[in-house]
Amino acid sequence: MSKLRMATVWLDGCSGCHMSFLDLDERLLLIAEKVDLVYSPLVDVKEFPLDVDLTLVEGAVSSEDDLHKIRMVRERTKTLVSLGDCAVTSNVPGMRNPFPLQAIYDRAYKENVTLDPQIPGEMVPPLLAKSRPVHEFVTVDVFIPGCPPSADTIFYALSELLEGRMPELSAKTRFGA
Repeated sequence: MSKLRMATVWLDGCSGCHMSFLDLDERLLLIAEKVDLVYSPLVDVKEFPLDVDLTLVEGAVSSEDDLHKIRMVRERTKTLVSLGDCAVTSNVPGMRNPFPLQAIYDRAYKENVTLDPQIPGEMVPPLLAKSRPVHEFVTVDVFIPGCPPSADTIFYALSELLEGRMPELSAKTRFGA
């Protein structure tokens, strides 16, 4: 039996969901028996590949780079999973939404620096007007809320998906837990 091709993606978030994924500990070996991890911030692959079976997406869509990446990931992925409250609701990244974009830039790059205060024109992707959850830009197949979701919840969801079943998560997790 051939392995499924799996990826993980980190958009605008804290990496807590990836840390929970790593907290699967020895259960990672059970997952590895069924998948090849073809892209992730946990591995050294630079380009998101074609024909990915399952992708876990952590974080909100907050920049032009995030938007470009999530559209490409969706195009190349059969089953897309929003992993964690930032991907599901925009959670912490969305806390900037009440403020004008210029105020965000000024606070980050002018008011909180002592040397050469300026808004960068290179190397920092332009922010979108608002930080938004993944499903506002692309179709999401499975939502796993939690900040971050527990390793047990992630393992359950992955186990179900890898067996071709949709996970029933309503009793396993809730927003912020």
